[in-house]
Amino acid sequence: MNAVMAQRPPVFWRIARITIVAFALYVALRVMPTGTNLSHMDFRVEGENVIQMCDPANPQFLPVVNVRSPVSFTVSPGAVPQAGTETTVTFTLATHAGKAIGPADLLNVHTELLHLMIVDPHLMDYHHVHPRPGREPGQWVFSFTPHYGGEYRFFADFTPAATGLGLYASAKINVAGEPPAPAAIAAAHAPAWTAALAGIDFALRPTDGVIRAGQEAVMTLTMSRADGGEVPLEPVMDAFAHVVVFDRERTGFAHMHPQEIDLTVPPDRHHPTLTFRIVIPTPGSYVAWAQVNNAGTELYVPFWFEVAL
Repeated sequence: MNAVMAQRPPVFWRIARITIVAFALYVALRVMPTGTNLSHMDFRVEGENVIQMCDPANPQFLPVVNVRSPVSFTVSPGAVPQAGTETTVTFTLATHAGKAIGPADLLNVHTELLHLMIVDPHLMDYHHVHPRPGREPGQWVFSFTPHYGGEYRFFADFTPAATGLGLYASAKINVAGEPPAPAAIAAAHAPAWTAALAGIDFALRPTDGVIRAGQEAVMTLTMSRADGGEVPLEPVMDAFAHVVVFDRERTGFAHMHPQEIDLTVPPDRHHPTLTFRIVIPTPGSYVAWAQVNNAGTELYVPFWFEVAL
């Protein structure tokens, strides 16, 4: 018995020390301040028809406009934006209880604290911008140049530090100017899995040939040049591409990132291929805007498609 006890302390106390140190580190990390004064309860709203926080690893189309968000997105009054002219927009983010949401309250996701997707009424003019903090608590500012007149809609995509899960909000603003010509609208809305821009042939296709409502779809984005030249993709916001999907009525969106997440392994320079996953709950007409960085030049390419029952 004494021999056993004599051998036990070195191993026993070594394990005990490791356990104590690990537990102390865990407690320290749990109580360490994150910089935010908000808690996860500030991003909860009771009742039905409330937007839920989402896992970015499982992208889904979210009807942001038709559900209540625990965050208010209020555009400050200012001069009416003009089509073709750069305009600066100021807005405020706050919780449903009115607490300001500033930089310390958000996590940096894909190199930015806040992603803002902007679309015109006909989904022919798309912008992806990153607002910067304003002078007042919860105030944010960004600039963009609308191409057409009409009611533009903004969709905010961000991750509260208190929850670590993606959250969304929306707002709208009127832009003075002419809308696109009816013929241009009809041509732009024609379903097509292919497009050409800047000498590059793009294709975005579902691997099963069709996207069905409520079922996960895998979409493949491919790029090539007719002359066999290179398409040297560079990272944009910590990914080799971003794809944002809107429905025709602009009730919501899905922000997708490619499955190929290792930035040290770039896509093939002659035929880059990236894959995306998405679930779209309802049938209808949708447009997917692909954003890539081709040798330092960002390109935005739209693909209209139908979601079947």
